[in-house]
Amino acid sequence: MKVAVAIPCFKVKKHILQVINSIGEEVDVIIAVDDCCPENTGEYILEACNDPRLIVIKHEKNLGVGGAIKTAYKKSLELNVDIVVKVDGDGQMNPKLIPRFIQPIVNGTCDYTKGSRFFNLESLLAMPALRKLGNTALSFVNKVSSGYWNIMDPTNGFTAIHKNALSLLPLDKINDRYFFESDMLFRLGTIRAVVRDVPMDSVYDDEESNLSVRKVLVDFPPLYIKSFYKRVFYTYFLRDLNGASMQMILGLTLILFGSIWGTTQWISSAESQIITTSGTVMIGALPIILGCQFMLSAINYDMNNMPSSPLVDKW
Repeated sequence: MKVAVAIPCFKVKKHILQVINSIGEEVDVIIAVDDCCPENTGEYILEACNDPRLIVIKHEKNLGVGGAIKTAYKKSLELNVDIVVKVDGDGQMNPKLIPRFIQPIVNGTCDYTKGSRFFNLESLLAMPALRKLGNTALSFVNKVSSGYWNIMDPTNGFTAIHKNALSLLPLDKINDRYFFESDMLFRLGTIRAVVRDVPMDSVYDDEESNLSVRKVLVDFPPLYIKSFYKRVFYTYFLRDLNGASMQMILGLTLILFGSIWGTTQWISSAESQIITTSGTVMIGALPIILGCQFMLSAINYDMNNMPSSPLVDKW
């Protein structure tokens, strides 16, 4: 299989040559995308590196990490590359791990592999405490919004994707900025691609992350909520109607009825100063209890409804 490595370049001049020089012979094409970098990383690469596999693309306008990778993805499709590996240019990812990322795809067991720093306890100890807390919270939220309950470390950018899955994705609709990794998982879920975690360690040196806490706390929640509702609608109402669809409808209806009934009876009792009978209380409580049971069953169905048949096998 023909393998390409995509590298987004923005303020990574200090580390980029080391990253490129560490890429092994299993890679056929290296696509570096200068995302309007103020350090002119693209020019620097062309002047300092003579690797014949190298292709440098320059953006006239900064599009963000997602925009840079989408440019590399489109170029890879033009070159008819079979697998595209994404590696950041800041030196946090070890290119020597690339064979580990492409092997499950070559074997036909999945369509997309994603790095996870949560397998090795020693790696977790090396991770800054704020990153550990943030990644743990984001991992849970991402599981809910994307439907990939088996995936951890959603903001990890070390990934590999097969061209069959890549060609089915609406690249122009995927987020251009730091929500790109999470949005990719949502989009992969809509085409029922199989995703696998790959254990890895990261290097924390003198690099500076451009992903701020404010962006995560302010910008990410609305995007996750939007992805969640779109996923549920696409999966359980637009493309299919199944047991989980009925459980969601019944659960929400019962919870809504019980909540409205209980609230109106509580207000009425408070105004009249008459104690509400146990039967009246149960008319409100029982639907809420049953509704919660239906919703828990729907969640259990969703957790077991992850894609299991790779797109690789269907082409």
